[in-house]
Amino acid sequence: MTNIIRVNNVSFYAYHGVFKNERNVGGKFEADVELFTDFSRAVSKDDLNKTVNYERVWQTLHEIAVSKKYYLLESLANRIVAELFERFPKVEKLAVRVRKNNPPIGGVVESVEVEAILTREEFERLREERRANGVEGLS
Repeated sequence: MTNIIRVNNVSFYAYHGVFKNERNVGGKFEADVELFTDFSRAVSKDDLNKTVNYERVWQTLHEIAVSKKYYLLESLANRIVAELFERFPKVEKLAVRVRKNNPPIGGVVESVEVEAILTREEFERLREERRANGVEGLS
């Protein structure tokens, strides 16, 4: 059985961006995560330990988003995917969306968004390829 746990509109103030001003002043970012898992055992036992604890998912998102400055939203989204797979072994597939509100792109734009979708199998394969090439991690 495949179930989905969604954590939506996680907001954080961070310092990501290509321009120096973005990295100095910062801005509001948002993230959504879809965690594909099987929570049928958790349902049958009504046991949080048998599913993905979405408070810990939120903590992971927040920790990654504010602990390091990224030039690219793509890099931030990729780092979130990698860390969620590492911390939550019950997750079989992830969809991570990261939004930057009011991006400085020369016009009026509410937000820009990137999305990274990866299965655990793809994650493991990419991680092994990078290790074979002497590169640690996915971000």
